[in-house]
Amino acid sequence: MFNDPRFTVDVELTIPFHDVDAMGVVWHGNYFRYFEIAREKLLGTFNYGYREMKASGYLWPVVDTRVKYRAALTFEQTIRVRATLDEIENRLRINYQIFDAHSGQRTTTGYTIQVAVEEGSHELSFVSPPILFERLGVQP
Repeated sequence: MFNDPRFTVDVELTIPFHDVDAMGVVWHGNYFRYFEIAREKLLGTFNYGYREMKASGYLWPVVDTRVKYRAALTFEQTIRVRATLDEIENRLRINYQIFDAHSGQRTTTGYTIQVAVEEGSHELSFVSPPILFERLGVQP
């Protein structure tokens, strides 16, 4: 199901000076920000970005994440961040890959897992809410 290109987006970014350390290498925590930018674009393509999530009555906190650094990113490097929807039934899992935009070399992989939490009660929903399936245009 998720081989459908609708469930993948690419975002191109250029590494700014404030993201790197004294050696010109991206500080490890900034990779999660790059993931976030791609995740927002992916969810926005389905009109279910963070504002729409909240308006639908659900919060979607990140409860698990992983990143694997394969090659360093550096100041002024242009990168392509790819976000791909992987799981939706009981949680929202998005996989990420970062590539050097010029060579195509994959530099980083990772994922985030988010769960639906009812905004009013703050109760965890053990299945994804119907609004997610509706916005994605898939059957639960």
